[in-house]
Amino acid sequence: MGQFQNSTIAAIVIAALATPATAATFDGEWNVQIASSNAACTNGTSVSIGISNGQVASTNAVVTASGRVAEAGAIQVTLASGIKRAVGSGRLNGTSGSGTWRAALCSGTWTAQRI
Repeated sequence: MGQFQNSTIAAIVIAALATPATAATFDGEWNVQIASSNAACTNGTSVSIGISNGQVASTNAVVTASGRVAEAGAIQVTLASGIKRAVGSGRLNGTSGSGTWRAALCSGTWTAQRI
């Protein structure tokens, strides 16, 4: 039984050391480039967002952003401008990120760079 407990304790310690970076790792200002494959939709738009303690907020008065970054960098975000709204998801690493987004009639991809 002692050996089982020791191996269990060792596994817990290893798991704690291997824990991914916290969501605060992604805090700061990010520039997000939005692309759409549909010619009728806006393409090439750039939006600045800020992340603080894993919470997403916009730094632009025209576009509001909300959402959350998980510890491993998975991000869920909602962008809104007037009655228009888009929902995106993807992954961030230390300096960049990418993912997909969708809105009522459009969809596409996004890439992000830390400013």
